[in-house]
Amino acid sequence: MAKKKRLVMAFGSFDIIHPGHLVYLRKAREMGDRLIVVVARDDSIEAIKGRPPFFDQKTRVRMVGSLRYVDKAVLGHKIRAPDDKYNIITDYKPDVIVFGYDQRVSPMAVKKWARKHGLHVKIVRAREALDRRIYKSSKIRELLTSI
Repeated sequence: MAKKKRLVMAFGSFDIIHPGHLVYLRKAREMGDRLIVVVARDDSIEAIKGRPPFFDQKTRVRMVGSLRYVDKAVLGHKIRAPDDKYNIITDYKPDVIVFGYDQRVSPMAVKKWARKHGLHVKIVRAREALDRRIYKSSKIRELLTSI
């Protein structure tokens, strides 16, 4: 009998891809056999960050999907209610979910939501790997708009 492949899911805006994203996705991929990355929709980014993304959602999905650690990049679901942001988890039923060190999400809330939906998933918070004063999309965006 073949061993079940361990599926990992990561989330993010990936507005301007930088080395910090690459480290995050590489570490996420190392936690399993396949990595699916959920890219936030434009309207979700605007709601969370108060500004539109630098690149549109289709472009960001294509960019993330082209990275060698990523097996599949998908667009997140439309959010009509607060819990909608987690609905995509039921589509893929990952074994592990990895959140970035700076993502505004409660791992315990996601674990509770997953259990409520019959899913048993390990939740991991990635540690900061690179200097966040340099390797954050918001910092790069500030630099680009000041040129």
